[in-house]
Amino acid sequence: MPYLLLIYQDERELPSRIAADPTFLAGFKELSDALKASGELLGGDALEPTPMATSVRVRGGDVLLTDGPFAETREQLGGFFLIQAPDLDRAIEVARRIPAAKYGTIEVRPVKVWPGSM
Repeated sequence: MPYLLLIYQDERELPSRIAADPTFLAGFKELSDALKASGELLGGDALEPTPMATSVRVRGGDVLLTDGPFAETREQLGGFFLIQAPDLDRAIEVARRIPAAKYGTIEVRPVKVWPGSM
């Protein structure tokens, strides 16, 4: 079953975290390499900071654009891993290995696969 591991952290703290801990970014690469080798990695990447976001809504046929993320929160969505895992336990095991889990939150969500979509 595919799982999306959403990485939330305070993006304002990220530059100082990277500067203070040189293993932080390396940990992402190590995890990515391990998941590729095991065949579990379906995709993933970092996201640009929230000031680069644009939110799109369509109401009554009108397109409404807003600069910035959908919601103002203490932690921002900064990246994701899309993995193939046999069950939630394995997905959680992978999520706890994401370096940002030490500082932020990893949301583990099963991907609903619609018939014919994958």
